Amino acid sequence: MNYHHAFHAGNFADVFKHAILLGLIDTLKAKPTPFCYIDTHAGAGRYDLRHEEARKTGEFIDGMQRLHIATSLPESLRRYFDLLRAANAGDENGHLHIYPGSPLFASLALRADDRLVLCETQLAEATALKRLFAGDPRVGVHQRDGYTALSGFIPPHERRGLILIDPPFEAQEAEFRTIESTLAKTCARWSTGIHAIWYPIKLRRQTLPFLRWFAAHGVKKTLVAELMIDADDSPLRLNGCGMVVVNAPWQFDRWLERLLADLTPLLARSPRASHRVEWLTHE
Repeated sequence: MNYHHAFHAGNFADVFKHAILLGLIDTLKAKPTPFCYIDTHAGAGRYDLRHEEARKTGEFIDGMQRLHIATSLPESLRRYFDLLRAANAGDENGHLHIYPGSPLFASLALRADDRLVLCETQLAEATALKRLFAGDPRVGVHQRDGYTALSGFIPPHERRGLILIDPPFEAQEAEFRTIESTLAKTCARWSTGIHAIWYPIKLRRQTLPFLRWFAAHGVKKTLVAELMIDADDSPLRLNGCGMVVVNAPWQFDRWLERLLADLTPLLARSPRASHRVEWLTHE
C-alpha cells in the first residue's frame, strides 16, 4: 500500500468525516453505559501540518484552515473545533499545527470507561499509534488488517459501539467490494452496532452500485450523507466524499442535515458545491 494520510490530513474530507464521527460518538455518550469504538484503518493517529508531506499538498488549507479563519463558526461545528483546539493545547501561541486523526479525535471524546480498538497494517503508522496511546489503558493497537480483524472484536463485551471503516481506496472498485463483503459478516454478527463507512467521490455514478447494495442485502436503518465541494464531472480529482451510517441513531438525519448545511458554504470550491442526506433503507 502506497497511501499515506499525512499528505491529506486536515483536508475537507477529514473535516466532514471527523465532524460526523464526533456526532455519532456523542449519541452513544447519551447513555451512561460504556461502549467500544473500533477503527479498521486507524493511520498514525496525529499529523503535524508543518511536516513536508502536509506542506507539499497543502490540502489542509482548503479544509480545517477554512474553519480556523472563519469569522464565526456555527454551533454544529463547535464540538469538532473545540477538540481540534484540545489536540493543540500544548502550543502556547494557539496555532493549530497538529491535526488529529480519527483515533485521537475519538480518544478526546470518549469517557474513561469507554474503549478504543485500533487496527493499522503499516508498521510505521502502527508504531506511531502505539507511541501516541502508550499511557492510555482504554486503547488497544493492533498491527493487523482491519477487515479480517473485525471478526475477533465483534460483538464487543460492551454490546454497544461504533465501527469506523475509512480505507485508503487505492483501488476504488475493489475497495467497495471488500467493504460489502465485510459488512455482510459484521452486520450479521453485530446487528445493533453502528457502522460508519467513509468513501471518496470523483464521479458520483461510480458510487451508485455500493449505495444500492444496502437495500439489496436487507441492511436496515442505513443513512447516507454526501458533501460535494465541486461538481462531480472530473475523475481526476476528489470532488466530494460521503459517509454511510448503518444503524443510524434516532434523528441523526436531522443533525446531519444541519451540519452539512453549515459545512458546505465553508468548504465549497465552486458555486456548484452541494450536499445531501438521504435514507438508503429504513426499519
